[in-house]
Amino acid sequence: MQGKIVKGIAGFYYVHVEGEGVYECKARGIFRKDNVKPLVGDDVEIDVLQEEGRKGNIMALLPRKNELVRPNVANIDQALIIFSMAKPAPSLNLLDRFLVMMRQKDLPCIICFNKKDIAESGEVEKLKSAYENCGSSVLFVSAKEKEGIEALWALLEKKTTTVAGPSGVGKSSLVNCLHKSSVMETGEISEKIERGKHTTRHAELLFSEDGTYLMDTPGFSSLSLFDMEKEELSGYYPEFAPYTDKCRFRGCVHISEPVCGVKEALAEERISRVRYENYVMLFEELKNRRK
Repeated sequence: MQGKIVKGIAGFYYVHVEGEGVYECKARGIFRKDNVKPLVGDDVEIDVLQEEGRKGNIMALLPRKNELVRPNVANIDQALIIFSMAKPAPSLNLLDRFLVMMRQKDLPCIICFNKKDIAESGEVEKLKSAYENCGSSVLFVSAKEKEGIEALWALLEKKTTTVAGPSGVGKSSLVNCLHKSSVMETGEISEKIERGKHTTRHAELLFSEDGTYLMDTPGFSSLSLFDMEKEELSGYYPEFAPYTDKCRFRGCVHISEPVCGVKEALAEERISRVRYENYVMLFEELKNRRK
């Protein structure tokens, strides 16, 4: 019998088999011997030990089409990156790090800014202007007011999507809206630091019967840099591409070189200054790390 791992806790793996339900399984010792760890999102073959209590063993892992490190999951079609527009204010540097990381994995991204209902006037236009050419869909929603949920669901249907973002941005509340029922525990925002308590403690796939899977993951507040050379970074900023043929030097990194098409576009406000400044910060970080 084949299914998909939707949760893993304390050595037990919960495998969803379409049309049958969820089986509680242990992984065979051969996985430990081969130093292979089953991941949430893995497609597996199971041997049913007890039909009444839905218990079984995972006998084989089917080939993975991809694997992410953070969150540590497998077989993802796309990433839904959620940031709040206020309380807490969005860390766009963190957002750009995540976009680069997902592009390294060739994963399409949807950027979702939540808490539109409490955002300051003009914030939507400001964020839209910064990210409209970044190569990802950008949506503005309110989980509290149920605004924008249908448009978001249309992008998720029949796909396996990992949901990620910092704590306190309303990830679990938004997943609840999408899943049509309150399936995740939600927590209050700590007023002192305006961050959420980590209500999601493990990666878990939530499924609906039409083949749509949503994976809620624990929140994070930092993201280490990626395994790449600093010269590669500009390739992960799609809005730079139309202007690189105007750079005088081949291999231009668009920071200190003269006659640079990207810097010219920046001066003419055809490239987001916020995005460019984040690029420079990440470039310097990669440069210093290599030293």
